[in-house]
Amino acid sequence: MVENKEQNALIIEAIEDRNGDDTQIIDLDGISIIADTFIITSANNERKVNAIAEHIDEKLSENGIEPIGIEGKNNGRWILMDYGDTVVHIFHEEDRAFYNLERLWKESNNIKTL
Repeated sequence: MVENKEQNALIIEAIEDRNGDDTQIIDLDGISIIADTFIITSANNERKVNAIAEHIDEKLSENGIEPIGIEGKNNGRWILMDYGDTVVHIFHEEDRAFYNLERLWKESNNIKTL
């Protein structure tokens, strides 16, 4: 069984492999019942957004980790990948600026930018 920390490292590695932009890790432990961690990244076009999501899915599947659910793959503007304790948000950069999830979770006081 892969620990959450190891899972998150695999996610970050997959994002970096596909050159995700402005990747941030938000620690929500004790703040939200949704997840313990949000990982947010972006790309400048739909094809790249999809490529990042596919690579994350492949890399985690190779390590025996399957998502609970994946939403948004059809439009490539905002893909949400639910891995239980960790939720990954992959945005088209325009949509990321519009939704600004980081602002919603600013109370976390534990946002790490990669």
